[in-house]
Amino acid sequence: MPKQISAEELDSIVSVVSRYKDGVRIDTLMALPDIELGQRTLQRRLAQLVATGRLVKEGTGKAVQYKLPSFSLNLTLPDIKPDVTIEAYIPVSPEGAEIRNHVRQPRQMRTPVGYDPEFLAAYHPNQTFYLSENLRSQLRKIGTPEDQALPAGTFARDILNRLLIDLSWASSQLEGNTYSRLDTERLIEFGQAADGKDSVETQMILNHKAAIELLVSEAGQIGFERTSILNLHALLSDGLMIDPRAYGRIRERLVEIGGSVYLPIAMPQRLDELFSVILDMATEIVDPFEQAFFIMVHLPYLQPFEDVNKRTSRLAANISLIRHNLCPLSFIDVPVRAYTDAMLGVYELRRIELLRDVFVWAYERSCQQYLAVQRQLVPPDSFRLRYRKELTLTMKTIVTFQKPATKETVSEAVPAAVTETDRDRFVEMVLEELENLYEGNALRFGLRPLEVKAWRASSA
Repeated sequence: MPKQISAEELDSIVSVVSRYKDGVRIDTLMALPDIELGQRTLQRRLAQLVATGRLVKEGTGKAVQYKLPSFSLNLTLPDIKPDVTIEAYIPVSPEGAEIRNHVRQPRQMRTPVGYDPEFLAAYHPNQTFYLSENLRSQLRKIGTPEDQALPAGTFARDILNRLLIDLSWASSQLEGNTYSRLDTERLIEFGQAADGKDSVETQMILNHKAAIELLVSEAGQIGFERTSILNLHALLSDGLMIDPRAYGRIRERLVEIGGSVYLPIAMPQRLDELFSVILDMATEIVDPFEQAFFIMVHLPYLQPFEDVNKRTSRLAANISLIRHNLCPLSFIDVPVRAYTDAMLGVYELRRIELLRDVFVWAYERSCQQYLAVQRQLVPPDSFRLRYRKELTLTMKTIVTFQKPATKETVSEAVPAAVTETDRDRFVEMVLEELENLYEGNALRFGLRPLEVKAWRASSA
């Protein structure tokens, strides 16, 4: 019987090759301390990785090099083959390909399954790992910004404007939202809804924006405790569910998953118990990447809410990354079909390999985007950072008590913590923020959209 090759061994080789963006020769790999294989064994492993699409081979003879595949669309010519559809996917592991092939069978050929509590019970925080040590190490290496000694959420705040657009657009697109990235940018930055779009799609984008702002502004406070996840769900589902009592509440109704033979738990009490267990286990996990991936697996698998479960899991996965000041996960360019297949693999087979392939590819893609963005950023305004709490307090005072946005009223509301020499500059900063304040960006100051609307009306 042939020797079984471990996934960790193959992951390790891919991790080493990924350091060489322009490709690497086998003799260079052999000289590295990370590679502890003989040359012929390494050649076989590389050939297997090429065959499964995880690596590509370029050149001939002694000039052969290996590198990571670049993302591309499998384009067809509709005028020649009108029955062939265009599909984007990602490189997948052999295990991921096996899952994909299974879930792509017609629904009637897949056996109906229910929730299996043993799937969760088999996981032991910090002993069981869905992501191998080599993989976690590689993700940390590519996801750690240059300046690590900064408060929680600093990196995400630095790139917040870009993150709001990318994550709101990409996560919504995975739910079938047809907003383009440009439409999303106009909506988030200027409050301009796209023409011809359903109001539900607009609301979905704005809900993502509000949820992301919460995760970033409260990075030091948000965690995997019950209140945080329920509030995250409430923000993401606002205005999108038939019963408004379902926002941020464990469901009390039976749900089905379209296109799947998976049947989630129906009993509310059991759902509530397992929801608490999942959050407790997530809190125990030390590694932020394992923590993020665990919640992406088990929150949708349980389906604790009537709807918006996957969206909640995708944003919840960013809690640990933002808190540890790592590059956030935006899901930018993730193909809808790849993500859907991966979730079906979890639902119907209780297998995580395809979702792991998607998670790792998506995170590498996010890092490429945001680490490059960070290097181009202007340093943050130290004055604004120093008086961040005072700014929020003053904004809330003016809006809550419906005071006019004048220099006199703002001067009266300035907290005592603002020094005399800084008062004039502080007042100017508040007036500028009040001028640009509207329902879509109010949450960062702890204000509800209705409060801003009422304040605007009182000032008209």
